Amino acid sequence: MKTGPEGFAACVKEVRTQLGLSQEDLAHKLGASFASINRWENGKTRPSRLARSQFALFCQKMENEGRLRDVQV
Repeated sequence: MKTGPEGFAACVKEVRTQLGLSQEDLAHKLGASFASINRWENGKTRPSRLARSQFALFCQKMENEGRLRDVQV
């Protein structure tokens, strides 16, 4: 994944798109707020280290289940 807010924003959007989730759905799965997901995806903020870790674990789980591909967090 690219560094900086733009790279993470693109990653969040790609993951969400591949999984067919709304921002609200992704927020629920990650235990985050809709507003947080929206700000991450729009590059307005970056998640905390803990939230990035949770996002990476979620992505790994989805990859292991074959629901997500070619995304590096």
